Amino acid sequence: MPRNQIIGNLALSGYEDIFRSDISTHSGESIVEIPIEELFTPEQHPFQVIDDAEMLSLVASIRQHGVREPGLVRPRAEGGYELLCGNRRRRACEIAEIKTMPVIVRSLDDDCAAIVMIESNLHQREKILPSERAWAYRIMMEALNHNGVKGDSHSYETMTERTGVKKSQLFKIVRLTELITTLIDKVDAKQLAFNPAVELSYLSVMEQTAVAIAMDNNQIKPSLSQAIRLKKMKQDGKLTTEAINDMLSEEKKPPKGEPTGDARYRRFFPPDYSPKQIDAVIVELLTDWKARAAE
Repeated sequence: MPRNQIIGNLALSGYEDIFRSDISTHSGESIVEIPIEELFTPEQHPFQVIDDAEMLSLVASIRQHGVREPGLVRPRAEGGYELLCGNRRRRACEIAEIKTMPVIVRSLDDDCAAIVMIESNLHQREKILPSERAWAYRIMMEALNHNGVKGDSHSYETMTERTGVKKSQLFKIVRLTELITTLIDKVDAKQLAFNPAVELSYLSVMEQTAVAIAMDNNQIKPSLSQAIRLKKMKQDGKLTTEAINDMLSEEKKPPKGEPTGDARYRRFFPPDYSPKQIDAVIVELLTDWKARAAE
């Protein structure tokens, strides 16, 4: 079935259709200036707006050149407009004390609006956190289901066509939305790797909370093998808080081929140094370091 039939009344072939060049004449749409206080972020908006260095750069550009690309909005029943695309530009205008922002006004139902919002932001944003991408894909999948794409399998196939991401990878990314906030924040902060996080997403809220506490107490990142073992223990009905603590406090084996014990330090000393001489030098260096740290 052709994609424009699958999506129904959305019928977008890509990002370019959102900001098509003939917007001023097509279907009576036009670019208009709207006061920024009348522009509202959608309730389901997975993308963060942060006042970071990139925001300051955007503010400087807008002060010098104005807003080069219009945002995309739809009217709200309670007044004002829902800003589907352009929330970073809106914030930059606010910082730059610019009172209005150019936007395209379009009438869209909830599901079509969600799909447009996700696709436009994925296209425009250079940096996207794992949590943002996960929730974006989940929102998009749910919207596709409502628009006539029946079943998760068909939704993932349609998303693969629209995003270029393989179905298996999409499934893993969306699984991150099953993580508790503490764990998905650790994924964003690179304190928890992607693949172990996917495995941990199958644990219950209480089990995930125990994992997060054990991670902090032991200052470790669960390995993929540990996460798989935790998931298997849950499936077998054997996963307890004690088991989680025991597993995440166990000493990890060094990578295969990596020196252990005194062999780790041998390369820093002359070949004729005895173990006793090496130990004496290490103790002397640590004693000096401790004295300096206390100053």
